[in-house]
Amino acid sequence: MGSSMASRSIQMSIARSLSIVILLFASVCDGFYLPGSYLHTYTKGEELTVKVNSLTSIETELPFSYYSLPYCQPPNGPKKSAENLGELLMGDQIESSPYIFHMNTNESFYLCTTKPLNEQEVKVLKQRIDDLYQVNLILDNLPVMRYTKQNGITIKWTGFPVGGYDQEKNHYIINHLKFKVLVHEYEDSGFNSLIGAGDEGMGAVPAQESAKQKSGFEVVGFEVVPCTVKRDSAALSKNKMYDTIPTVQCEQEMQQVIKEHEQISFTYEVVFEKSDIRWPSRWDAYLKMEGARVHWFSILNSLMVIAFLAGIVFVIFLRTVRRDLTKYEELDKEAQAQMAEELSGWKLVVGDVFRSPNHSKLLCVMVGDGVQITGMAVVTILFAALGFMSPASRGMLLTGMILLYLFLGIAAGYVAVRMWRTIQGDSSGWRSVAWSVAGFFPGMVFLILTILNFILWGSHSTGAIPISLFFILLSLWFCISVPLTLLGGFFGTRAEAIQYPVRTNQIPREIPARKYPSWLLVLGAGTLPFGTLFIELFFIMSSIWLGRFYYVFGFLFVVLVLLVIVCAEVSVVLTYMHLCVEDWQWWWKSFFASGSVALYVFLYAINYLVFDLRSLSGPVSAVLYLGYSLIMVLAIMLATGTIGFLTSFYFVHYLFSSVKID
Repeated sequence: MGSSMASRSIQMSIARSLSIVILLFASVCDGFYLPGSYLHTYTKGEELTVKVNSLTSIETELPFSYYSLPYCQPPNGPKKSAENLGELLMGDQIESSPYIFHMNTNESFYLCTTKPLNEQEVKVLKQRIDDLYQVNLILDNLPVMRYTKQNGITIKWTGFPVGGYDQEKNHYIINHLKFKVLVHEYEDSGFNSLIGAGDEGMGAVPAQESAKQKSGFEVVGFEVVPCTVKRDSAALSKNKMYDTIPTVQCEQEMQQVIKEHEQISFTYEVVFEKSDIRWPSRWDAYLKMEGARVHWFSILNSLMVIAFLAGIVFVIFLRTVRRDLTKYEELDKEAQAQMAEELSGWKLVVGDVFRSPNHSKLLCVMVGDGVQITGMAVVTILFAALGFMSPASRGMLLTGMILLYLFLGIAAGYVAVRMWRTIQGDSSGWRSVAWSVAGFFPGMVFLILTILNFILWGSHSTGAIPISLFFILLSLWFCISVPLTLLGGFFGTRAEAIQYPVRTNQIPREIPARKYPSWLLVLGAGTLPFGTLFIELFFIMSSIWLGRFYYVFGFLFVVLVLLVIVCAEVSVVLTYMHLCVEDWQWWWKSFFASGSVALYVFLYAINYLVFDLRSLSGPVSAVLYLGYSLIMVLAIMLATGTIGFLTSFYFVHYLFSSVKID
């Protein structure tokens, strides 16, 4: 009777808790959206606001605030938009702009006339034009797009240049913008509660919004034609902001040259055009995949490497290892003793193969961090490939990666401490190992970012991480990653230690001298994993440094899976080759056999800097590029090295567990 009443009260408390959670969730759904995924329909004449992002350049990689140049400001001053962690780290600075449209209404407006330019403003403007800086505008979460023709080929660009040069090599500024907004007429289909996307974010559409969505217009494209127009600034300055002016033909106008004491008038016009593009397809123009055949070639190339290595592993397992073990097990003890004197190769190192490696603590720490980075990469790319990370959600990919890394600290601590217990034989010193795992890779990243940040601060770039964000990152690391890593380490001490199948001799066996150093083979092994990666690496580098959209995460996930397989196979083959020449010091070599791919990635990054980023100007930009590349290379080394080491460890364990030793 008492137990049934107790169970009933527990059920009631659970139901009460669930109802509270549902009510809280319902209230949150009404007011919170993830940026980039809420469908917004506009009625005719409804106001549309354009936002500005940081000025960017492929020449310097130093973003600057839009209002660092003498542009017109909104009537009430610029206001910053809420930004997520990823946007802040990438140097985005999204602010309100003076550009205002009215849905389906073609207009032409005067904005403002600047004060006479002083020497410093002229110098900065000319420098930004020389460095090919682009202005980035956003409407309804769509970046503005510009079309140019080169050699009869239409090229798409996001953003438009600050200015350019005339025939006499004088600098001019873009001061008139001809916008074209593509709209799709929306009719209610009865699915008002579906999730959509716009500036506000993602979530269930609130009830008060459903009425607005019964009919209206969706923004499905945002294009611009930038112009430079010489104006009579004295006459135009008598106008007020948003006064109507006549439209202009850009080709027939004189250019607005930049010079000291010159006043610049800014104007714009907007035209709305109906389009058959549906709202879910509006990002297709930005994400249209170029060079699909190249991606397939990359995958086929990787499959050939895998098939080759798989054949070698197959030969090792089924022919060499199995044949030797079968012969060894069929002999009686006397014959085994006699055969032991004649044995050669991996069977001779049976008493040394599990001898503790040098710097075993560092190895455990690097393997733990490698597990954390690998898990983060696999989960992030898988979610992106399945479409959970919208390109409209700027910075969400980086934010998701950071959060995943923090929470995967528990896996890093568990693997590192369990490996430490296996090597040492007990769990003494596990706290030191767990703390080292929590601080090893993040510590190196913080050090590099701090140095780069001082450089960015010195350049007054918006790419500099604010001090407040530094403290937020440190708080996230100390409050989430460190405790979870220590918790994972604690679980590692409670897990059953991996038992070695053979005993280790007290006196280490001498390793025979070799004609060539074994590390030469280890470094050469990294070329095979790099062969599966380098084609996709080009597209990723172009996305990061040349401002191109990268959204072929399906291809990237396939390449990642192939890379994991190649790393595992390369490490197993190299480990077996070392054991066959009686080299029992396989621990670190198995790690760097696959981890050495990072060396080739870094060399490729330098090659990319020299040949593909030839326009990159100044030592500051080169230092930033190399610094960020170094972080990427460290992460790749830890991840690929861990894959190779763990595979080799289980291969060696399996191999020697099949040998009968008295």
